[in-house]
Amino acid sequence: MRNYLLLTPGPLSTSETVRQAMLQDWCTWDKDYNLGVVTPLRKGLLEIAGLDPQDGTYTTVLLQGSGTYGVEATITCAVRPTDKLLIVSNGAYGKRMADIARHAGIPHVHVALKETEQVTPEIVKKAIAENPDATHFSVVHCETTTGILNPVADLAPIVKGAGLTLIVDAMSSFGGIPIDIRGLGIDFLISSANKCIQGVPGFCFVIARRSELEKCKGVSRSLSLDIYDQWETMEKGGGKWRFTSPTHVVRAFFQALQELKAEGGVAARYARYRENHDTLVNGMREAGFRTLLADDIQSPIITSFLYPSADFDFADFYEKLKAEGFVIYPGKISEADTFRIGNIGDVFPADFRRLTDIIRTL
Repeated sequence: MRNYLLLTPGPLSTSETVRQAMLQDWCTWDKDYNLGVVTPLRKGLLEIAGLDPQDGTYTTVLLQGSGTYGVEATITCAVRPTDKLLIVSNGAYGKRMADIARHAGIPHVHVALKETEQVTPEIVKKAIAENPDATHFSVVHCETTTGILNPVADLAPIVKGAGLTLIVDAMSSFGGIPIDIRGLGIDFLISSANKCIQGVPGFCFVIARRSELEKCKGVSRSLSLDIYDQWETMEKGGGKWRFTSPTHVVRAFFQALQELKAEGGVAARYARYRENHDTLVNGMREAGFRTLLADDIQSPIITSFLYPSADFDFADFYEKLKAEGFVIYPGKISEADTFRIGNIGDVFPADFRRLTDIIRTL
């Protein structure tokens, strides 16, 4: 039973079968869980990423905690004290990478753009040229601050051509937007259980180039966030976690992964999310709302809308929609008054037609 649809970038609305998967208890040390759930889950993540689990080039690390835990774990393990991290950002989550580096004492440079400005190849070329001693580069693929999509496919050749290790925060895009991890040379890609794969919150994961992950041994500034030790334990222990695993969440994610494959994989889910977005935007424009971003830099993950007037009462708007069964997001940028509506999760175009029909009556 649903109390409302979560039109947010995660946590998001999940299927009934994903929620039902949490109704059974699992032992974190038992082979039925580690070999029957965790191990095939790790393999399944590589498969939906278009990677061959057998060739050993890429591997997966599962880690307790939200997506930020995965980003912090990766940055604090992959970037050694003698390295330098270059971050180019256009929103709160890129800025968070810089905060992580600052807290950990990691040498870094943060190039902060406007929240409505896309990270372009020209900007990246300039940043690398001005920081010839940089060894690592990190960027957010989809910045849910606004919904802007940064063109990782265009940025990666520049980063790799300069010999930098490439870290991609694909929190809100992996599983919902195709990403050619191998073709782009991505070294570390981080995402979370409660995003486009449509699981529930509780753990994050890193898809890592094995050769780069092996360089992380002994580097971590944290015990619990050491992705090398976590990976080594899972590899040697047949799926065991170093510390207590979020078993119910992992089992739900395993179910969600099967449902993604049954839907037709990432391409099919991407098509549904795009249709959700197009349905939403067309309906909102008919209702008199304008999008914050231009269509050519907008992702299908979450969409920011400008307040329609100076006296627009978002709190009242929010409560009226919640009473009708929809929960949306407030805005998160400083330069304009906005609110956001997510297009991902177990939601479909009919849901957005119903939403916009209701909005037209408010």
